[in-house]
Amino acid sequence: MDEYIRTAEPVGSKTLQKKYHLSYSSATIRNDMQALEEMGYLEKTHTSSGRIPSTQGYRFYCENLLSNSGLDKRMEVAIRDAFNTANLNIEEAVHLSCEIISEMTNMTTGAIGPDSSTQRLEHIRLFSLDNRNAVCVFITNTGHTETKTFRFDEDVSLSDIENCTEILNSRLKGVAIADLVDRMEQIKPDLAMVVQRHDLLFTAFVQAFVKFANENIYFSGRDKMLYQPEFGDIEKLKGLMSLLEDQSVWRDIGHHENAVALRTSRGAELTWLNDMAIVRSTFHVNDNESGQLMVVGPSRMNYESVVAMIEYAAGMIEKMYNRGGGRNE
Repeated sequence: MDEYIRTAEPVGSKTLQKKYHLSYSSATIRNDMQALEEMGYLEKTHTSSGRIPSTQGYRFYCENLLSNSGLDKRMEVAIRDAFNTANLNIEEAVHLSCEIISEMTNMTTGAIGPDSSTQRLEHIRLFSLDNRNAVCVFITNTGHTETKTFRFDEDVSLSDIENCTEILNSRLKGVAIADLVDRMEQIKPDLAMVVQRHDLLFTAFVQAFVKFANENIYFSGRDKMLYQPEFGDIEKLKGLMSLLEDQSVWRDIGHHENAVALRTSRGAELTWLNDMAIVRSTFHVNDNESGQLMVVGPSRMNYESVVAMIEYAAGMIEKMYNRGGGRNE
């Protein structure tokens, strides 16, 4: 397993014997590898006499052979320093974690935010940048924030923005995120009465609310997969990219019909799907809500390092949020 993770090349009995100074003959090692293949832990490729781990082999390795040595000190310092030197809200901390881990692992990383179905709108702030651009911040009852940029096709006055924001805050406070679009339809006549460009603002808010309710998954380093030999096959790469675009599958990826899942003793969740592996760690923002950090890569990944890294980053997010950073922001 360690040899294949390092080289991405099928491993033969002679390689194991010579490189690892095993005190057994090449024939004995080959017989054992044959037995492991028959048990389903190894697979034989068509292009080499060597073998590679199967999904069952990866699962056994991660369940029984991972050490608890913890995170490499250099990686720990890099993640901790990034959190300590930046004034971050919870969303920025999550995105920063993804970017750091993606660079360290050379793989795609992602984050699943708290489920918006449990949240209610607390407040809206709309900031005008100029006559055709504005930034809107949505704040939920849990302290979670979402930021959206509005770009209008025509000029929208500052008074329209202020009047619209006032109406929405008075009529939408406490409404469940999933119900915001329906409630907007109800207050549309009120907007038309006092907001001159109500049509532009109405459309912008409806689109933003739809995204708020459905788009709470973030990915960093999608291009990293291009450099993994396992995805040199264009059809495999297309399938992966299509999966990354389908936000509906990620929250329940462990229950996919073709997935093999495992929870490690340290609490990380590992899922294998075709030639892909997903390592996830949960962070809690309060008693009722949680999110997940995840690394998405080929099954041939350094699990020990990835698991330690993602668990440490998730722990840093929890500490930052619990000491008030995310909530105050």
